[in-house]
Amino acid sequence: MKKVVLITGGSSGIGKSVGEYLTSNGFIVYGTSRNPENYKNSQFPILELDVKKIETIQKTVKIIIDKEGKLDVLINNAGAGITGAIEEIPEAEIKANFETNFFGPINVIKAVLPQMRKQQAGLIINITSIAGYMGLPYRGIYSASKGALELVTEAFRMELKSFNVKMTNIAPGDFATNIAAGRYHAPLLDNSPYKKPYGDTLNLMNAHVDSGSNPDMMAKAVLKIINTKNPKVHYKVGEFMQKFSIVLKRILPDTIYEKMLMKHYKL
Repeated sequence: MKKVVLITGGSSGIGKSVGEYLTSNGFIVYGTSRNPENYKNSQFPILELDVKKIETIQKTVKIIIDKEGKLDVLINNAGAGITGAIEEIPEAEIKANFETNFFGPINVIKAVLPQMRKQQAGLIINITSIAGYMGLPYRGIYSASKGALELVTEAFRMELKSFNVKMTNIAPGDFATNIAAGRYHAPLLDNSPYKKPYGDTLNLMNAHVDSGSNPDMMAKAVLKIINTKNPKVHYKVGEFMQKFSIVLKRILPDTIYEKMLMKHYKL
């Protein structure tokens, strides 16, 4: 039988690439968006879901299970970027980012688990970020929200093993998507003490996304994980140096690694 896959944030970027690739490989795929009417030409159905609204999560999961009778794979892909000096980011924006990047995925997981326990089978893939392995300047809130999801996955995996429900993280590096356009950017204030370093870092971040890898690389990684009997806890997908930065953080003294990051960001 064909496996049924739910991808949050499946209307563009990485989610769209993964959905199209899985569809072409014989999976039954459902994507989600807050505004599904904008994606009527999608290669797979796009259902309404806002990870910040529990009622939309529950409704969409029920629609899929009622129609297909099962749900084999959840890919928690919906996420939001955020940049700025932490001192200058409004508290409401910090909370909103965690609602999308951390609490949202947890609520989607909670919605699919009763069905996966009933099946005694299921796979949950959380899309995090290589940025979640380190505190990056002017991306500290994003790093924190993605890092929190990385850690909670480690705990969740152990809690779910007895139900034969598997969970893993995929941490992508920079990919050529529209994520930069959808980020919350704390404004560059003329009187801000952070104006020049934040502005320079913002330009560097946007350049990294514009020259990023093809999202098809993520799609192929997802398919490989779905076909893996016992997925690892963590996967990293991206350019060599981005993945190697995690290794360096593990082996270098903290202050040396900090100096390396500051040199990279010209701080």
